[in-house]
Amino acid sequence: MRPLEGKVAFITGAARGQGRAHAVRLASDGADIIAVDLCDQIASVPYPLATPDDLAATVKLVEETGGRIVASQADVRDRAALKTALMDGVERLGGRLDVVVANAGIAPMAGEDAWQDVIDVNLTGVFHTVDVAMRPMIKAGNGGSIVLTSSVAGLVGLASPMAGSIGYAAAKHGIVGIMRVYANILATHSIRVNSVHPAGVNTPMIDNEFTRSWLEGLAQETRGRGEMAPNMTNALPVQALEVEDIAAAVAFLASDEARYITGVTLPVDAGFVNKR
Repeated sequence: MRPLEGKVAFITGAARGQGRAHAVRLASDGADIIAVDLCDQIASVPYPLATPDDLAATVKLVEETGGRIVASQADVRDRAALKTALMDGVERLGGRLDVVVANAGIAPMAGEDAWQDVIDVNLTGVFHTVDVAMRPMIKAGNGGSIVLTSSVAGLVGLASPMAGSIGYAAAKHGIVGIMRVYANILATHSIRVNSVHPAGVNTPMIDNEFTRSWLEGLAQETRGRGEMAPNMTNALPVQALEVEDIAAAVAFLASDEARYITGVTLPVDAGFVNKR
């Protein structure tokens, strides 16, 4: 029997990248999937965000595992829309909810709205996700697992002096606070809450022209001031992790093998945090 057989998982930011990998891995482990993604652009984000075609590709990949999936476009900043998408999926997949992966996130760096947008998506969006999901989980009475996607930037002081970058670090640190509070609140319902903290992952958020030029510009700027550029390397000899690496950690936390693990910040980072 597969480890998540008969269970239902709700995943935000599921159209591509880490979210898609989570959907495919959890489906491969037996779960049915409720997938949501904005599938639209946010003006302050300087790289292309996911599209409806990306979400459709996630649907196809999940169905190829033999799993069922209910996918819809919803904005994690809009609590009402997120709740509607979730409850539609819960109803269509049998009335239960066992796993939540609050994964949706953006990485704007500069611009007038960058700070507010990254806080709204990466922090408030995570709060909305847990807030709308915990009630059907409690009602179902099966316990469960909630996994929040943070970052190594949620464990160390890693940011450039730009509003969006500082906001990103602030939001990812804030996720740890949300996780620890809900781990306590939901423990009596046998619902576990943990956060994962990836280093750089090979996704469209990282692998795009803007991010590459931004990192090079940051290095040039610090050298111009006679400073050392931020050390962005991992301890293990790997430049970037793959989405499957993070999905494996999420699948473990979602499974009964992690049934007594809650309130944990789990780095999946090739030793990045340990170097700091």
